[in-house]
Amino acid sequence: MRAPQLRDRLCPMETPLIIDVRAACRPNRTGKGQWTFGLVAELLRRRIPVTLLTDSVVRPEWNEARCNAVKIPGTGFRWHWNALQWLKKRPASIYVSPTSYVIPALAPSSMRCIAVVHDLIAFRKEPHDRKATMIERLTLPRIVRARKQVCTTSEATKQDLLARYPEFDPATITPIFAGPSHSNPEPCNPDGKTILCIATLCPRKNQMRLIEAFSLLPADLRHAHRLILAGGRGWRDGRIIHAARNTPGVEWLDYVDDGLYNKLLETCAVFALPSLYEGFGMQILDALQRGIPVLTSDRGSLRELAGGAAMIVNPEDAGSISRGLETLLRDGSMRSELAAKGRRRGALYSWSKTADLLLSHAGNVS
Repeated sequence: MRAPQLRDRLCPMETPLIIDVRAACRPNRTGKGQWTFGLVAELLRRRIPVTLLTDSVVRPEWNEARCNAVKIPGTGFRWHWNALQWLKKRPASIYVSPTSYVIPALAPSSMRCIAVVHDLIAFRKEPHDRKATMIERLTLPRIVRARKQVCTTSEATKQDLLARYPEFDPATITPIFAGPSHSNPEPCNPDGKTILCIATLCPRKNQMRLIEAFSLLPADLRHAHRLILAGGRGWRDGRIIHAARNTPGVEWLDYVDDGLYNKLLETCAVFALPSLYEGFGMQILDALQRGIPVLTSDRGSLRELAGGAAMIVNPEDAGSISRGLETLLRDGSMRSELAAKGRRRGALYSWSKTADLLLSHAGNVS
């Protein structure tokens, strides 16, 4: 993949941005919440004028930045409806929706908005949350028909979007990628024994096959290493939890906070996320930037993100995953090579570039 580059030099952002930050304000942030948090933190660092829409209190550090935060009453669809009425009174602004398509789908054509499409999981065969699937299948086509502006988190997601909706104008879709969870991570001190996977427990993240792959390792490697799964409960995760609790050498830590997240990354020997599909893969980026040898899959955006700096496996074959793990665990020179490549690859992504691309795209929204 060609490295993400800023295509145009930016002019100062004069049009006020309004951003839905609900997912970023949750106590246990997952993918979309982490992405929103990283973007907003960068915009506030630059003192870009933004208004943050929420359904709760905003993060303490954002209050310290004296941002304009507005709490919209209601939950679920009621929140979206109330937010839409509030937005209609501010036609000079651009609304950025990083976690939901509801408002962009319902908004009148005169309202300027940008929907962020992280992935097309709701349209794939892998199991997904039923409510989220239904809502996204109803709202995303409306965005396409209305020719609304869209940003994606990877080139792969843009191509998925165009493949499903060939009538979509490619010029209205801009990949803006993502940045790391920590701008200055501590130096790594690998323990030589931990295979780490951080992801919400669900079939799409493929922890079940990763556990099977670990159990297929030769006895000497199984006894010398451990597989740690970190991530909160998702959906259809009963088999995963049962396998984690009953497979020797495997441990499940549940959701981990930022401190433990960073500690686990800094001490693991290998990071493994053989997901069936991802729109970006922020954990992979965190591992690459730290120089941690990575095993991942050839699906979705993961090959694009890795860019030749990771061990790529077939995520639907536990044997392929196991062979990839064995190679990484036995071959020290390969681990060193991937660590060096990973640092170079990871350096191509930053929240600064993501913010640049978003602001450039927003400057073209009419």
